[in-house]
This record gives sequence, structure tokens and C-alpha cells, in this order.
Amino acid sequence: MRSSLTRNLRRQLRRDWHLQHQQQCFSSMQDFFNPTDEHLQLRSMLRDFVQQMVEPQANDFNREEKLNVPLLRQLGDLGLLGLTVEEEYGGSGMDATAVVLVHEELSYSDPAFCLSYLAHSLLLVNNLSVNASDEQKSKWLPAACSGDLIGGMGMSEPGAGTDVLGMSTKAARVSDDEWKLNGRKMWITNGTLDGGKATGDLFLVYARTGPNRSDVTSFAVEKDMPGFTVGQQIHDKLGMRASPTAELVFDNVVLPASNVIGEVDGATLCMMRNLEIERLGLAAMGLGIARRSINVMKEYASERKAFGKDLWQFGQIQQMIATSYAEYMAGRAYVYALANNLDLKTYGNGLDADGTKLYCAQMAKTVADRAIQVLGGYGYVGEYNVERLWRDAKLLEIGGGTNESHHKNMSRDLKALEQDLE
Repeated sequence: MRSSLTRNLRRQLRRDWHLQHQQQCFSSMQDFFNPTDEHLQLRSMLRDFVQQMVEPQANDFNREEKLNVPLLRQLGDLGLLGLTVEEEYGGSGMDATAVVLVHEELSYSDPAFCLSYLAHSLLLVNNLSVNASDEQKSKWLPAACSGDLIGGMGMSEPGAGTDVLGMSTKAARVSDDEWKLNGRKMWITNGTLDGGKATGDLFLVYARTGPNRSDVTSFAVEKDMPGFTVGQQIHDKLGMRASPTAELVFDNVVLPASNVIGEVDGATLCMMRNLEIERLGLAAMGLGIARRSINVMKEYASERKAFGKDLWQFGQIQQMIATSYAEYMAGRAYVYALANNLDLKTYGNGLDADGTKLYCAQMAKTVADRAIQVLGGYGYVGEYNVERLWRDAKLLEIGGGTNESHHKNMSRDLKALEQDLE
């Protein structure tokens, strides 16, 4: 009897020690993902907001292929639309870790809504914050941070996607005070907010301004400028359906010289610098998709019985859930390791910006695919959301840089490294 009690006590002590050690490790990792109290408070606030406001509307707006514009503007009240902008211009003055955190949390419920948020907060607002003059910041940033203006960025074209410097949109100087813009931009997130009737409010548009391949200039183009119209809204997309995508047309759009952002012929550097934080944001979206998919798998495996046992007891199910968690945590560590050390006003982090997005995009799609497999027929329909997450995840392998472009960029950068990896 005493021997049996001793063995049971030892087993219990081992279990207690294991749980305590696991909790300590988990707490340490949470410090890595929330390096300051400010980050922790931001995540807590966001989780409440996502549960109460984002989750209930996600499926309806995705089915209707509409952006929830009032909800997006509401992010301005939370200080999220100008997350990285200096406080003097209406922003919150936060860092790359906050950017990653917000994109992870929003994508947990609605990646499409998050994509429109990314286009506005990073491609437009952060870009202006880093590259615009003080006068330009004062003109546009307060309204963009509050949500009074919603927009994005125009880079891709019908004939130039990954080959962005192959763009044909041109801007010609017509006087010291004016430029004339002509061309088309394609796949523009937030290109229209009203179903294709009119453009969004404000866009940073890249255009060729000289004879050399890198002679590209960035312009601020505003809604209702004569000649600036919606060519078409893109419907019937595989995923990201609650994020509007449009073709924008520029037909002799006259722009004042004060709408030139940065140096004439000098926008290539601005473009590449902003791509780093864009790709990190997209990688973080993959984290949100993966975490949601894993939670769905866990819950379903606990509830569903087969052959008299719950699904957790089957090795195939264990393998899919365990592997998904390991891959998710690997991606999360990579993303936050980069974000925690990234200065938004510098550049030169392209290797790992490409790397995080390359890994997390494929990981998110794979984990969502496994979730569909674990749920079987229930995963194939909309009730459990994983089919929507799977469709949304595919965009991460294309938008903001294709997988193939990341392979090319990373191979080039790795070849140029003189020292061995440490």
C-alpha cells in the first residue's frame, strides 16, 4: 500500500513539475511576443475588439464581397490607423512589433478586413510618415490616422506585377508647378470603397518620370481629381473577398508639384523600404490564420467522436495538430525576432522580410489545409471558417511579392553575404 502511494505521489509531483515548467516557458515566450507592457495592453485591447466587433461581421461581409468601411474607420478611434505615425500628426508612435501584433490579431478573425487595414496603415500612412515632408504630413496624415481618409498605394499594373520597375504609368512635368499623370494600376486594395462607383480617398502612386529603369517618382493622388477614376472593381476572387480590389485609371491627371512625395526619380528606395514592413505585416497575417486554424482543430478534435474515441486519440490527427503548432511557433518566433529589432525608418532588412513572408505564407495555407482535413466535410463548408482562412491564405503567396520573387531576392542577398551564417 505504502509503495503504491509513493509511486502515485511521485507521478503527481512529476506532473506538477512538468506543468509548472511548461507554464514558466510559456510565460517567457509571451514576454518575447509582448516585449513591453504597452504591447501586452495593445494585444489585450485588440483581442477584445476582435471578438466583439470583427468576428461577428466577418462571414457576412466576405459573402457580400464588401469592406466594412465604418469598422475600418473605427480603428482610427483606437489609434491603429496611424499606428507607426508620430503623435504630432495624429498617430500612436509605435514600432514594428506593434505592427506585427495588430496584423496577427485582426487576421485571427478576418484576414480580408486586415488586408484593407494593411493597405491603408502601411502602404499609405506609414509610407507618408517615413517619406513625406513635414508640410505633406500635416496635410494628409491627421485625416488618414483618424479614418476620415481611407486609401492605399498604387504599384502593380496590368502588365507589371513582380517586375515592378517594368511599370508603364508615366508622369510628365508640364511646368515648375505641375505634373501630368497617365496610366493604369491594377490589383489596388481599397481602390474603391463604394462598389466601384468612385475611388478611395487618397493613394500613393508610383510612376515613371525619366528614361532610366529606376527613374520612378511617388505622387499623392486624391479622390475627385479630374481624370482619376475606377476602371473596374475586381469581383469573384478566390479569397480576401471583404477587401475591395480595383483597377485605377489616370487620364491626364494634373498633379501639383506639392504632391510629389520624396525626391523626383528617387522613389525606388522608398518603395523597397516600405516593402520590408509590408512583407512583415503579411507574414503576421499568416500567423493569425494559422493560430485560428489550430484552435479550430483543437476544439473539433475534442468534441468529435469516431469509432468510440475522440479524435485526439488518433495518430493522424495528432500529427496534423502537433506539426501545425510547431510550424506556427517557428514562424511566430521568426516574425517577432525580426520585428523586435526593426527600425521603421531604415532599410536593409530585405533578406528576413522576404524570409518571414515566404515561410509564414506557405505555413498558414498548409495549416488551414490541415484544419479542413481534420474537420472533414465540416471543414469544407463555411460554418467553421477554416475554408475561408484557407482561401484567404493563398493571397499571401502572391500579394506583396510572390513566393518566387522571395526565392530570387533571398538567393541574391545570401550570395552577397561575405561571412558565413552564424
